[in-house]
Amino acid sequence: MADQTDIPTAGNNTSFLAHMRYAIVSNPVTLLAMTLFSVIILTAVFGPYLVPYDPLASTSQALIPPSWQHWFGTDHLGRDVFSRVVVATRLDLTISVSAVALSFVVGTSLGGIAGFWGGWLDSTFGRLMDTIMAFPLFVLAMGIVAASGNTVQNVVIATAIINLPFYARVARAEVVVRRQAGWVQASQLAGNGPWRILFGRILPNALPPMMVQISLNMGWAILNAAGLSFIGLGVRPPTAEWGIMVAEGAGYIVSGQWWLVLFPGAALMLAVFTFNLLGDGLRDIVDPQRRT
Repeated sequence: MADQTDIPTAGNNTSFLAHMRYAIVSNPVTLLAMTLFSVIILTAVFGPYLVPYDPLASTSQALIPPSWQHWFGTDHLGRDVFSRVVVATRLDLTISVSAVALSFVVGTSLGGIAGFWGGWLDSTFGRLMDTIMAFPLFVLAMGIVAASGNTVQNVVIATAIINLPFYARVARAEVVVRRQAGWVQASQLAGNGPWRILFGRILPNALPPMMVQISLNMGWAILNAAGLSFIGLGVRPPTAEWGIMVAEGAGYIVSGQWWLVLFPGAALMLAVFTFNLLGDGLRDIVDPQRRT
């Protein structure tokens, strides 16, 4: 007798892909966000191999305005601004994705555990999240990086810590609402343990409301990394990074070298704008209630 287990799986995959395509195409805002997101991803992956100049090398005369030879001009050291903006995309996106992924996994797990078991565990967890939220988040990130050293790894950890309460509180609230649901009790009667119920049943159903938060935090993480670099607590020069480029070009605005700030600032704005638009589309894709 033929094995029929692959048939439902293939059907489910096809249905999900069809729903994802429908969710993207049917909403112009989602389509725009996905298009911009694809451009950012392609730039981060292939951009460093396609740039016309070495982003760390002086190529010609310093402070040349935008031209056919240097599309975004050159900086005060003669480095090509276009090449540096493109190469910086990979670093900023890596910091953002790593920080959000870390905060999402840890925050969702801790929030789910606290909401599922409750009691003193929930109270202790709530006070811990309140302590983190009591600080201005950017100031807290500054303190963490200043104390541990301004490396990429520490920037990622600091950004993850300040984003932790957002996922933890959403996960806790969703678990508290669902832990007494009938389908959870049926899963318990079927012999499933608490960990399987929490991580295999409840938390996957809590993903849709978290999608908007994930996309927003991606933009905030990029802004946080750029802000730390701008004040000298993030990535160290001469690394190509949007915040560093804005900081280095800020002193030349008065003398008329506007391109040093405009182009990295525009790249930063475009990335944050894209992630802010992306949230509703991601929610529509993962929400089972929106599938037709």
